[in-house]
Amino acid sequence: MLRDSGFGDELDHSVVNLICPFHERLLCMCVIAQLQQLLDADGLLLATDDLARYTQEPRHRYQGRPLAVARPSNTGQLAEVVRWCRGQGIAMVAQGGHTGLVGGAAVPEDQSQLIVSMERMRRIRSLDVADASLVAEAGCTLTAVQQAALDHGLFYPVSLASEGTATIGGTIATNAGGNLTIRHGNTRRQVLGLEVVLADGRIYQDLSPLRKDNSGYDLKQWIIGSEGTLGIITAATLALQPVARQSVTAMVAVANLEDGLALLTQLRAGLGETLSACEFMPRLAMDFVLDHLPQARDPFERTHPWYVTVQADTCVAGDWLEPAILAIFSRALDGGLVHDAVIADSQARADALWALREAISPAQQTGGVSLKHDIAVPVSCIPEFVNRATAELEQAVAGIRPCIFGHLGDGNLHFNLSQPEAMPAEKFRACEPLCNRIIFDLVRQYQGSIAAEHGIGQLRRDELATGQPLKVELMKQIKTALDPHNLLNPGKVVS
Repeated sequence: MLRDSGFGDELDHSVVNLICPFHERLLCMCVIAQLQQLLDADGLLLATDDLARYTQEPRHRYQGRPLAVARPSNTGQLAEVVRWCRGQGIAMVAQGGHTGLVGGAAVPEDQSQLIVSMERMRRIRSLDVADASLVAEAGCTLTAVQQAALDHGLFYPVSLASEGTATIGGTIATNAGGNLTIRHGNTRRQVLGLEVVLADGRIYQDLSPLRKDNSGYDLKQWIIGSEGTLGIITAATLALQPVARQSVTAMVAVANLEDGLALLTQLRAGLGETLSACEFMPRLAMDFVLDHLPQARDPFERTHPWYVTVQADTCVAGDWLEPAILAIFSRALDGGLVHDAVIADSQARADALWALREAISPAQQTGGVSLKHDIAVPVSCIPEFVNRATAELEQAVAGIRPCIFGHLGDGNLHFNLSQPEAMPAEKFRACEPLCNRIIFDLVRQYQGSIAAEHGIGQLRRDELATGQPLKVELMKQIKTALDPHNLLNPGKVVS
């Protein structure tokens, strides 16, 4: 039963009329009035114009209507909102930069759920050079954290195409990967401590920068990657690395993925821990990017079937890293493993090479509808998997154009399929279940993952339950223990 708190003078009844069905208007007004008392003047958004950027999912698969958007300014304020929502039985969906691609931060149309945006919690609370760590609030963007580290001669080693918008809370909730995973690992490896508001409103705080702590279960690891279903992350202690004193970026052309994999083996042997990134893309992706970005230029005079982007970094001063890479490329060229190579001679040139890789996703729009899959297989299986999957898909859907790119060094494939040029868009969209079945069945044959870095959200929830029922059963037990009323991001991952 709602407690009688009255209606504040600032409550806009015309807004309530717009966002609530007539028969629920009075109840909605009571709920909003009570939420306004828990938050400050800027803490609650109601108008439909203000809600658009919180409700439109990037790929336009999901679009809902929330009860409202709560924007707490500190952890205590959020805890009050969570306690109140628990008492009222109102579900909450936490949002960071809203860059997710599987519907993990979307709400339904029925206005039953409250969006909790972390966009006002953007402080860097502390940075300790001796500990090589910083404490950032969940709403800080990746770019802000990277800059704070750089200001002190340090480096935060998670890099994404969306880093200017993606937030620390969101990347932790989804265990985001990115281009540097081959060397530094996913976000999980960077998190030393967390502050989390639990489903009952209690605050779990362990922001210690310790690298070693074997005092029982590592509870933060349950929260990392749980997509807001077990708790709402409010702050994190992140591990930092020394800033690079030498950095080399290059792109090479290869005939096939077998040669790309052989090159990766040579790079690992020759560069060791300095190998930071090894990405691949097909010619089709290059064509899409060149059409999409007017300023982009093909690095090579001739076209090639596949391209591999390499980055190596070291904090050790000197001028030996580039010659080491040149020596590897020279041997690869002599042996026919590599057909051409270009090494960036400036930061601007390095940025231009990376832009070709990072623009692939938006550039695919030039090719029409794209069916996207974020999967992973063992690195050693990449060529065989891609060849088998491509053959089966081409047999099932005539004219399909696989646009497969991603992280050669860690096995994460963005297995995207572009619309056949002679097929209408809606007909190709209808092929999605068939394409999914081919890809996901093969992924499981190769002991891979159907969600390498984008998470499960809504999009892959049923597929996860089908393929890994025991895993989902155990995850549900954890969910029930921490959120017995299923109020944190319901309908996502396992619920």
